[in-house]
Amino acid sequence: MNRTLASLKPGLLALAFGLLLTTSAIAQDLSAVIQQDYDQHLDDLFKHFHANPELSTVENKTAARMAEELSSAGYDVTTGIGGTGVVAILKNGEGPLVSMRADMDGLPVEEKSGLEYASTAKQVDPITGNDVFVMHACGHDVHITSLVGTARRMVAMKDQWSGTLMLIVQPAEERVLGAKAMMDDGLYERFGTPDFGLAFHVSSGIESGKIGITDGSPYAGADTVDIIVHGVGAHGAAPHAGKDPIVLASQIVLALQTLVARELPPRDPGVVTVGSFHSGTKHNIISDRAVLQLTVRNTSVETRDLLLNGIKRIAQNMGRVAGLPDDKLPEVIVSKESVPPTINNAELAQRLRALWVDKMGEEILSNRPNKGMGAEDYPFFTTEPYIPSVYFAVGGTPAKDFTAAEQGGPPVPSHHSPLFKVTPEPAVTSGVEATVLALLELMPKP
Repeated sequence: MNRTLASLKPGLLALAFGLLLTTSAIAQDLSAVIQQDYDQHLDDLFKHFHANPELSTVENKTAARMAEELSSAGYDVTTGIGGTGVVAILKNGEGPLVSMRADMDGLPVEEKSGLEYASTAKQVDPITGNDVFVMHACGHDVHITSLVGTARRMVAMKDQWSGTLMLIVQPAEERVLGAKAMMDDGLYERFGTPDFGLAFHVSSGIESGKIGITDGSPYAGADTVDIIVHGVGAHGAAPHAGKDPIVLASQIVLALQTLVARELPPRDPGVVTVGSFHSGTKHNIISDRAVLQLTVRNTSVETRDLLLNGIKRIAQNMGRVAGLPDDKLPEVIVSKESVPPTINNAELAQRLRALWVDKMGEEILSNRPNKGMGAEDYPFFTTEPYIPSVYFAVGGTPAKDFTAAEQGGPPVPSHHSPLFKVTPEPAVTSGVEATVLALLELMPKP
């Protein structure tokens, strides 16, 4: 027996064990009631969202359904924030204002998961004007379903917390537009500035129902960069008469690889990926233009500056090496569709990690490392003004699928894949339970 407990008098010992059993019972009761809500309501809701995804900025039906669900739960709901965004407020006495965000958009991907409730939806892409298949290929259906489950639990448990809960249903995360659009639409001026912020993402790289949390940066910052490489057109049989932009752009692509390999400190993560290279129209024509499209990832402002400045330096000076005049040097264009890195408040992350272990058991935490450099626009909610926040992960892939993949079986599909799928029940229920426990911790009853 623990020495501290053993040294207590019999009456105090009984009280201590009583408190431990009560805490355990509360955690078990919460888990059980969430499971019941999943069986009776959230399962059907998830399948509805999965089968009816909508593209970024045109999530009209999804937003309407979320507004209906949150209003029915007892929240004061406002729609049309930053486009299709929804904000639901529940005031419950004095105390902090805490936000919980869920994104709701799908992707222009044709689903090939084989699920019974797989999406066959099509929608006009607002960017291209084309009629495209749409899929929840990143798990945002888990996020909004869990948000509804959280909303319902927090209403049912109003006697256990005090403060104001702000639920944010965000559009256009996949195009990193929605969070900024909601902020530009006066989110905090209209509804108040949160004292704490929360969000989570379902992850195909974590075992179903488990939680991943880091004290540092769970998601990278990202910049979209275009490089326009100018040349001098000529006949393919007379390359000496022109300046070949394809050769020059190829040299730029290779030179860019030295930024991470030779200029970024080895322990600092960074990515420079050339995802698109377009030039030319015919076999025997030397074009006068090539266009490179890049994604650039970082986990700090310093790394971002190093990479972006390096891209500009390399592109322009490779143009000089090719003998181009200053008015034809490559142009480097950094898009406004950029996001800073997501950085968890370390103290809050440690606090919530301890809470979840205490209430949900040590086995709830995943030990699978986050090896990617995916980006999020959630920091627009937490950077200016600074709000202590935690962005965590909830697993969506059964452990047996990882075992099978490690033994030579089919690989676990990644996010944005047409094969992407999660096991919704443990993901949704763990997402709800972890969020509710965090909210109760941050908004205690006086």
